[in-house]
Parts: sequence; C-alpha cells; structure tokens
Amino acid sequence: MATRFDPFREFDRLAQAVRSESLRGMPMDLYREDDRYVLSVDLPGIDPGSVDIDVDGQLLTIRAERTLRGKDGVQWLTREREGGSFLRQLSLGQGIDTEGISAHYDNGVLNVIIPVSEKAKPRRIEVQSGSCVSLGAVEEKHDAEAVSA
Repeated sequence: MATRFDPFREFDRLAQAVRSESLRGMPMDLYREDDRYVLSVDLPGIDPGSVDIDVDGQLLTIRAERTLRGKDGVQWLTREREGGSFLRQLSLGQGIDTEGISAHYDNGVLNVIIPVSEKAKPRRIEVQSGSCVSLGAVEEKHDAEAVSA
C-alpha cells in the first residue's frame, strides 16, 4: 500500500508540536475575581530575580530563566527538567489599569494581579425624570451639578 505524503499536513503537525512544547514550560491559569484578573503561572525552579514582567501598551510580557546546575563526571540516566529562557505574552485588551498591575512569586508560582480600570467597572446610571423638554436640558443640568460638586 502506498503512503501519501502531504507536506502541508506535516508542516501543521510540526508547528503544533513546537507551539505545545513552548507552552509546556510556562503553563498558566487566568480568571476574573471581582474587579481584577488573576494570572497564575507555574515557574518551578526559577530564581525570582530572573523573572521580568513588563507592559508595553496593552501587551503583558513575562520572561524567566531557569539555570540547571550540571554535575561534572556523572552519567545522566534521565534528564527531563528544562533549562533556558521562557517567554509568555498576553494581549490585555481595553479596560485594564496597567499602572496597577502587581506580581508575587511564591512556591514556584508567579501570581500577577491585573486590576480592571475604573472606566470599565459596571456602574449604575441614575434615571432622571421631570419636565426637561430636550435632551440638552438634561445634559446642562448634569454639567451644572458636576461643576458644583
């Protein structure tokens, strides 16, 4: 039986393998809790001093490096722990208070707290009633109240 070779399928398989391999070194969870997002990234064996987090516009980047100490004169039977540099990037989108982002590293887990901006938080809008004839009158009344406050 002849086997058919599809180069596009092979390329896709290779791309998926590389993508899953790169994500395996830095698995993460992200959830929303009240008015903040919590990002938890597993970084076991990472020196906290090697972790670098920066925000450029709406792009959050996490870099870390794990240095494996080798032993001279030993014969390795199994060596599965990965060393090297790790990188994850997340697009934060709109409605994030990038100035309020904080991070804490404990027991091999990096927790990044990403607060929601005040503008993006749900708010209650008061319904006005009365004898306002036009929408402009309501806006003028609201502007006058804001100035006096």
